Amino acid sequence: MAIELKVPEVGESITEVEIGGWLKTAGQSVRKDEPVVTLESEKATVELAAPESGTLTQVLKQKGAVAKVGEVIAYLEKGGAAQPEPEKTKAQPAATKPESKPEAPATQPRVMPAAQEALAQYHLQPENVHGTGPGGRILKEDVLRQVEETQPPAEARSSVPGNRLAEVETPKRELEREEEVVPMSRLRRTVAERLVAAQHNAALLTTFNEVDMGQAMALRKEYGEAFQQKYQVKLGFMSFFVKATIEALKQFPALNAQVRENNIVYHNYYDIGVAVGSGKGLVVPVVRNAERMSFAEVEMGIGDLARRARDNKLKVEELQGGTFTISNGGVYGSLLSTPIVNPPQSGVLGLHAIQERPVAREGNVVIRPMMYVALTYDHRVVDGREAVSFLKRVKEVIESPSRMLLEI
Repeated sequence: MAIELKVPEVGESITEVEIGGWLKTAGQSVRKDEPVVTLESEKATVELAAPESGTLTQVLKQKGAVAKVGEVIAYLEKGGAAQPEPEKTKAQPAATKPESKPEAPATQPRVMPAAQEALAQYHLQPENVHGTGPGGRILKEDVLRQVEETQPPAEARSSVPGNRLAEVETPKRELEREEEVVPMSRLRRTVAERLVAAQHNAALLTTFNEVDMGQAMALRKEYGEAFQQKYQVKLGFMSFFVKATIEALKQFPALNAQVRENNIVYHNYYDIGVAVGSGKGLVVPVVRNAERMSFAEVEMGIGDLARRARDNKLKVEELQGGTFTISNGGVYGSLLSTPIVNPPQSGVLGLHAIQERPVAREGNVVIRPMMYVALTYDHRVVDGREAVSFLKRVKEVIESPSRMLLEI
């Protein structure tokens, strides 16, 4: 009996998705609850699992196609769970036949057309060339570089003075400037639209300060091992900043508010969005009711969200809402930046790399681990005095972290 695989509801107001990629092909067996295809919405990437064990018989929507919620995108034949083993057994002898060898490149990096010609010209295999193009793609320049490394000019001259030297040097004059056009994912398009809209619809300003991380680093060093032994999670800096941010938001509630039509809505809860990298780009999952959490709960919550973001396992509802955002560009080496507010929020705190710098302390120049911090805020809701004072409060809390309860 054929079972319809339909696009599920993936979030409020989302009416269609884009097929991100099939994890199974027609004819393959699948187990119940095994992911079959990824679906990209405006807010997240989700996986559609098989409702029953069986065989995927027909795929109606290919990668990149758009499908509406409730639309049938494939058919599954129930009762084919026992088929994988016989299929595998049949496939094994074929894999040993010589004619099956050309299929091997499917597991290798993609080879650009010009590079394919160069590989054939110099009798090289793709696996012997290091690709430097996007996603590890092999470019013609990569092939020519490999030729130069394995056949240097001196060696070329000593073997066949005329033709061999020309064979190595001539391609240098034929280097091509290649381009590859890749459609933006639905998530990336939505992120781009929201960021542009934020700059057009809000009055955004950024203020800066710097934080001495010495005390926080000393506290981590002193209690980090005991903290990890008790909670099975490392004590990171993000939990310090989440706690410090909540302290500052309580004192300056406009940064925890949003504009809704002609009203300002003040939130009496603190749902902190934490920007993390994923396989599809930067996403901002939300740590809800962070004011009620301990350091350990914050660290475990962020760690779980970050892991599932990298694996594209986040649920749509985990990316919705949020009253304030923290973005840590320091993990990528950023020294200073101006983060963009995630609408309809009124503020975002940007963290940066910790660097040892000379600073003045009680009339003396000393070397301290310093971090620049940036606050971008919506001037429609937040005054400059509030923004500067907010950032100063975050600085005070981080520089005197012993006042925050570590619960160890």
